[in-house]
Formats: sequence, structure tokens, C-alpha cells
Amino acid sequence: MYIQCILIFVFSFICCDSFTIYKKSDHQIAESESVLDPNGDLSIKWRVNYSIKKIHFEVRLSEKAPSVNWFALGFSDRGDFENADLCLVWTDYNDIDHFEDMHSDEKGKLLRDANQNCDAFHVNAKGRCLTFERYFDTCDDNDYVIEDGTVHIIWARGTDKLFSAKGLCLNCTSPHDHGFIRVRLLTPTGISQEKAEELSITNKNLKVPSSDTTYWCKVVKLPEFVTEKVHHIIRVRNGKQILQASVFLVVGNEGLVHHMEVFYCDSDPQQEIPLYEGNCFAPDRPETTKVCSKVKAAWAMGAPPFVYPKEAGLPLGGRAANKYVMLEVHYNNPEVKDDWIDSSGITLHLTANRREYDAAIMELGLEYTDKMAIPGGQHAFPLTGYCIPQCTGVGLPKQGIVVFGSQLHTHLTGVAVWTRHFRQGIELPVLNRDVHYSTHFQEIRILHRHVRVLPGDYLMTTCLYNTIGKENATIGGHAITDEMCVNYMHYYPATELEVCKSAVSNAALEKYFKFEKRWNNMPISYKASPRANYLSIKPWTPLRTNTLDMLYSESPISMQCNKSDGNRFQGDWEGIDIPKIKRPLKPVLRQCPSY
Repeated sequence: MYIQCILIFVFSFICCDSFTIYKKSDHQIAESESVLDPNGDLSIKWRVNYSIKKIHFEVRLSEKAPSVNWFALGFSDRGDFENADLCLVWTDYNDIDHFEDMHSDEKGKLLRDANQNCDAFHVNAKGRCLTFERYFDTCDDNDYVIEDGTVHIIWARGTDKLFSAKGLCLNCTSPHDHGFIRVRLLTPTGISQEKAEELSITNKNLKVPSSDTTYWCKVVKLPEFVTEKVHHIIRVRNGKQILQASVFLVVGNEGLVHHMEVFYCDSDPQQEIPLYEGNCFAPDRPETTKVCSKVKAAWAMGAPPFVYPKEAGLPLGGRAANKYVMLEVHYNNPEVKDDWIDSSGITLHLTANRREYDAAIMELGLEYTDKMAIPGGQHAFPLTGYCIPQCTGVGLPKQGIVVFGSQLHTHLTGVAVWTRHFRQGIELPVLNRDVHYSTHFQEIRILHRHVRVLPGDYLMTTCLYNTIGKENATIGGHAITDEMCVNYMHYYPATELEVCKSAVSNAALEKYFKFEKRWNNMPISYKASPRANYLSIKPWTPLRTNTLDMLYSESPISMQCNKSDGNRFQGDWEGIDIPKIKRPLKPVLRQCPSY
């Protein structure tokens, strides 16, 4: 049972001394930090101890933060305050402090846990901060299980005088006094890094639109030292503008900037790209800027540095490449303020001394096609894309490739993504998995272990989608209102294979539409596009939804086994059977702490 964890504590305190300092050789420790609220008044640091599977949390308040009698911080499946697992600190009307492990009911009201699993509470009287600890998995049914992937941290605060925490309502507070963020708590341990040239790509004194959510795009021309000679990107690191950093966050804007990406403009080397700066979805955005779509760097709130392995780097620039890249910044402005001024951006750490291997990005999952669709009204409809043994067999070198990073991607209805790995029909450990995925928190994640993929291996990427509230089908495609299912897999050495994706075969889809027309009297047209035919199917009954699911999971597939030049490898890639799984991976047993 995945619930949510909140911590509530009283603020007659001031700040913690600091985290314990660990040597770089301590490979069992990882640290990161993030802001909690849009104004940056609340921040959180965490230290992960993998040897004992426990996290030490530290919450800090700025001097601007208001005084309160209780405060709540914790974890949530989707950022909701209902059915939550809570760590509680509060002050009663006699000024006595209380620390409790609690959970909330379906209305967001608190109940005390029978087992108390929020450990080592400490309020520092000299600073505005609180610390506590929590195991990844307490094996308590009322507690949230902390896994690798996206974690929704929720917080709330109040000035209420309390005689008991039972019944305290978290989401009854004003919008200014509760909220949530998305982070990856189980960050990898630190990696040492050499010095490098820094290339900053930032906005400049941008007046952020007074909208809840804004995606802002800015096309820039690379400097001559990059366009004249290929460099390796070796690092993308988060930080603040006043520090040596690779993500420039204007001080005070930490809660505003949700995530950022740098895209390479994949076009002819001599093609001039307009220096567009504006809303990414504006109707007047030049069509030629749409080629700026190949991810080179990404950062998300709370993300640790993305550091390439010492033997590899991602190529950028050179005379054979286009000279333009585009910065995309996602601004989160829930209070719709109109006075935000921002100059945030990303700094790429580059070296002209290219490493042993060129890194590259391979696309796994589903083709960008309207041959795939998600029925309306679904809690968790699955779509799966296949990278089959035949494609890795012809596309990968004999020694295989080493995967070290992964960026999972869907559009608005995606709620979970994972990629499974098979060799000769036997399942190996999962390559990447995020069961609390959100399209609003996309980062390139360093894997905890490097994964070798050999010729003949089979990779299967599955996405779950929630279309509750939608009547029509959501169709596969490029628009933000369409859907995708992709794993951008970062690996070395670079190979010719760039796309290993699938869709249902043309023949199988034709049979499906004929069935719907003949037996269900749907207004299908054999001359219409798959998109038009999917949208003509109504209503999406359970039987009709199950039929579509069976079509996708049992029918032959069409493969995109493409080289980096866009051409497919030789062969007939249509009507191929889905590979059979001989032995799936055994479920991982829960490791419960011994108290």
C-alpha cells in the first residue's frame, strides 16, 4: 500500500548546525536538497544512507517564514493530502512539543500510527530547522514505501492551538500554507569530476508570465569554440547562481523554476535557426525551431548532478553539426504572481579533450504514431513498446553497450513508466522504473548501476496512463495533448542504432477497425487515418477497452529499427511476433528493519 508521509512540527526553533561531512570515498552516502514552497521560504535537505537503507531529513525555514504552531512535511503518491503517512511535530496549548508518526484518512485528517517509525526527531533551538530519520521501507501498512523514482513530498503548516493532533486537517489550510514538490529521494552517490570549460545557456531578466504553468523556450547560437571543434559534455550540475554551478537558479526563484532542458537543433549544419524566445506552445513560434528536439541536458528540482562516466562524454558541436540549441524552462507559478524576474538556465561542462568513448542516446518505447491509443475513462491503461532481439542483434556491437542514464517520457496522462531487460528470454534486473511518474518532473537520471546490453537482448518499455474524465481516446503523436511512451537511454559507446521502438502492425490494426465497424457498428472509415477512426469509437466500455488491450499485447508489431541518419536497418520489420518471456524476474522481497 503506497501512502504518503507528512511531517508536522512546531516552530519555536531556529536552525540545524549542518549535515555530517562525509569523505568522497564513502560510496554509501548520497545528499541532495530542494525548496518546498514557491517563495523559497522552506527548504529540505536529505542524506541517503544506503548501507542501512535510511534517510536523514533536514527542514529549514528562512527568516521570512511565518511563525506557526505545527508544520507538516512528507511523501505522497500524487501530491494529495488524503491517505498519507505522517511524521508529526506540534506544540500543545501548554507549550509542550510533541513528535508523532501518523497517517491521514480519506478526508486528510490525522490519525496516530500504532507503530512509530519517524526516528531521531531533533529541533535545534539556535536555528530555524528540524531533523528526523526514516527507513526506506518500515513494513508498516500505514507507511509510504520510499523507492527509486519520483517521490511527491507534501507539506502543510498552521497556527492552530492544539490539545491533540488527532483530527488535524492538513488540506483545510489556506493555499499559502500547504503544497507539494516532486523529487528523486534515492539519488546516486557522488562521482568525482575533472575541471572543464563552462557554457552557460540562460534566460536574461525574463518577466515570467503570470500563469500557473509556463514552458519558456529560448534558441541560442553556440559559441565559435564549440562550433569549430567537437566537445564532450561531461557534467550538468544543480546549484545557485552565487555558487560555482551548472544550473543557474536566481536566488529567491528556487521554487519558481521546476525543470529545464537543453535541446540540440538537429538540422543541416548550415541551417540558420531563428533566435526565438517565447512560450514554447505559442502559435507564432517559428516552425523551423521544432527541429530543436534532441535532448542534450536536463535538470529538475531536487536533481543531483548528472555526471558522465569518466570514460565517456556526450558530443556537442563541431563543423558537421548545426550551430543552435534551445533552452526550455518550466516555470511553476501557482500563485500566478506577475512580478517574477528570472535569469535561470543550465551550464554545460565541456572538454575539448574527448574521452575514450562518445556517449549517445537511444530511444526505446513506442513510435510517435497514431496507430496507438488510450481509451477514455481509464485509471491505468498500459501501452508497451518493444526493442526486439533482431534489432539489438543488427544494431549493437559484439561487446554490447553500457547504459548509465535514462530519461523516461510521456505527455499529460502518463502515471508510470518502466523498462524491463531480457536475455535469451530470461528477465534481468529492471533497467529503470518510476511508478509515481509525472510528466511535470522529467530528469535524466543516473542509474545506480551500469547495465550492459548485448546484441540479441530484448528491452520492453511499458507506460501506464490515467484518462479519467476523458470520453474520447487519447491518440499517440507529437502534440502535448497526444501521448508518447519513451525511454531516452544514455549509453556508450555510440552506435548506429538510435531508435528501437514499435507499434501494433498495420495488418492487425486494420482487422481491429474492421471488427469494430462490422460487429459494433462504429462509424469507421477504411480511408480515414487511425486517429480519426479511434476518435469515432464511443463509448469506451470495459469490453471494448479489454479488446484494445488484447490487440496491443497479442498482435504482431511493426518495428522502427533506425540508424542515426533516420534510415532503418536492412530487413522486413513489419508483422514481427512479440518475443516470448521464458523466465520472468522473481519478486524482490521486502527488507524490513529490525527494531
